[in-house]
Amino acid sequence: MEMYIKTNEAHLMSDLAVETVYTDKNVKDKNKKSFTCYTCGQKFYRKQLLKKHSCIHTKVKQYLCVVCNREFSLKSHLIRHLRIHTNEKPYSCDICHKKFSQKSQLNIHFRTHTHEKPFSCDVCGKEFSRKGYLKEHYRIHTNEKPYSCDVCHKDFSNKSHLNVHFRTHTNEKPFSCDVCGKEFSQKGDLKLHYRIHTNEKPYSCDVCHKDFSGKRHLNLHFRTHTNETPYSCDVCHKEFSWKSNLNKHLPTHSNEKPFSCEVCGKEYSRKDNLRVHLRTHTNERPFSCEVCGKNYSRKNYLNAHLRTHTNEKPPEGYGSLDSHLHT
Repeated sequence: MEMYIKTNEAHLMSDLAVETVYTDKNVKDKNKKSFTCYTCGQKFYRKQLLKKHSCIHTKVKQYLCVVCNREFSLKSHLIRHLRIHTNEKPYSCDICHKKFSQKSQLNIHFRTHTHEKPFSCDVCGKEFSRKGYLKEHYRIHTNEKPYSCDVCHKDFSNKSHLNVHFRTHTNEKPFSCDVCGKEFSQKGDLKLHYRIHTNEKPYSCDVCHKDFSGKRHLNLHFRTHTNETPYSCDVCHKEFSWKSNLNKHLPTHSNEKPFSCEVCGKEYSRKDNLRVHLRTHTNERPFSCEVCGKNYSRKNYLNAHLRTHTNEKPPEGYGSLDSHLHT
């Protein structure tokens, strides 16, 4: 490790004072020297400790990393930094044996096992495992957004949110599925997608016990039980439980039809309507009956067909399945 360290000591003690003080603790300490920082008045009983402390005020960075030329005021900070280059991870978790380059990282990680959340918001009481998480959360209450996008100038309370947003400009998708190769701009989206392959559904509805791969999907589903409709149309004030349904509804007011069929030129206000229409040209029928194997181009056609097996009566005014199939 020493081979990576260079020192550049230069008059670090010029602003420091050395004085003899007497303590009331015992006679033995009467002649003990105290080293006092002129800047803040803090006292030290070792000259070396004062020397280290002084770097805070003088901003002298006497320790140089010979790999990347980054400078540090304390040798301990340089040693900690050097582990980035050496990939040394001397701190190991006793439970899962995961290794870390810094003890502070191990301490933070250990809370994932103990579920300890020592940092609490004094406004709403929410608890966090990291001080940084609390600091970011607190901006919800202060509405502070210190991070700004250089392209569109949108502001964010969290640097990671800015980084994720910035990928909408660069179209960068650094997270790739190792099963199907699909790429994502966010790690969370990849994790959620991966459950398609594993069929993992860790989130369950307390009411009907239906399982979901993502918490967001569960929250959206739960509105079918609560009849919650938090999204409202500014034009007609119609309410929707899902934002996507509101977005689909909005073009009905503008008569805008931005989605056009490349085969016949027919236009649609919604992309999913165009996608369904295209099946009339491709004869694609992706919805299959598990009972008899019959295929359909639309899911609602399949649902209507399934009632022929269950003898379930269709909704009033729905009509026969055949009346829909000519479109």
